[in-house]
Amino acid sequence: MSTDGAVAPPTSPWAQVAGAVVMLTVVISAILTAFAWPAARASIHDIPIAVAGPAAATDQVVSALEARSPGAFDITRVTDTAAADTAIRDRDVYGAIDVTHGRPSVIIASAASPVVSQALQALGTALAQPDSPPSTVRDLAPLPSEDPRGAGLSAGSLPLVLGGMLAALLLTNRIRGAAQRLTGALVYSVTAGLAMAAILHFWLGSLEGDYWANAGVIALSVAATSFAIIGLEALLGTIGFSIGAVLMMLLGNPLSGMTSAPEMLPGWSGELGQFLPPGAAGGLLRSVAFFDGHGALQPVLVLTAWLVAGAALVVVGSTRRSRRAVEVTPELAPV
Repeated sequence: MSTDGAVAPPTSPWAQVAGAVVMLTVVISAILTAFAWPAARASIHDIPIAVAGPAAATDQVVSALEARSPGAFDITRVTDTAAADTAIRDRDVYGAIDVTHGRPSVIIASAASPVVSQALQALGTALAQPDSPPSTVRDLAPLPSEDPRGAGLSAGSLPLVLGGMLAALLLTNRIRGAAQRLTGALVYSVTAGLAMAAILHFWLGSLEGDYWANAGVIALSVAATSFAIIGLEALLGTIGFSIGAVLMMLLGNPLSGMTSAPEMLPGWSGELGQFLPPGAAGGLLRSVAFFDGHGALQPVLVLTAWLVAGAALVVVGSTRRSRRAVEVTPELAPV
């Protein structure tokens, strides 16, 4: 068959190919850094714990801790076992070394952080005298027997982020109108919360507490993520969506501290992570599922702030687009 006169499709210049390769290399390097750096540099530092007992005994324990692991723990002294229990249940500390009755005993809350709980148990063993029995360990907030390592809860942090991102991607591409997008995101957040909580609660056994409360936490978390990204897209277009995805996936998820504890992450990163939706969602879900809601105020405020800010950005962005559409529409000539 003759191809005379056919025009060959244009090819991309080699400089454009090189630019694409460089951009992809930078992107994958950024992704690796975002996920690997917090995990590789995680360590025991500034972990809030309590030391309970008489002043003379607690002084000895504190001195031993500071000599053995300088900077590892942020120590609060309390008077007795009951005060230590209260501090743990209120999520003020992760655990306690109790010398109220002489021999050190360890109080942990594995639902707050299995990694920190293991470190405290090892610490109790190290503090025991060589000729004394091993330190006793009491778990005030144990993880469910069906998921004793908390794997389901840790792994669930990524679907929380992806759920909000997928909702934003679908709604911004297929749904028109600010009210329609926000309503769709809100209804989806509720159904996603009900479904994900059912999987974690009834099937995997990773959550305890009230199912409806856990579903509400997940719904708020998904809504905060989706509203924020939809709002950024409404205001800035595709760039806004990219900014939202980077905030939630490359910053929020690795810095959430769900696989260890926020205090274990390097430098200021753990604190920053608690002001992003993934970190706030993880902390709130632990509080509601295992600690009767104690420590829930800050994450609720953080998630609500992201949700409200996202909704406001949608309204602002939609209003701006409407005004631009009116400005570029030619005036109708009189008949």
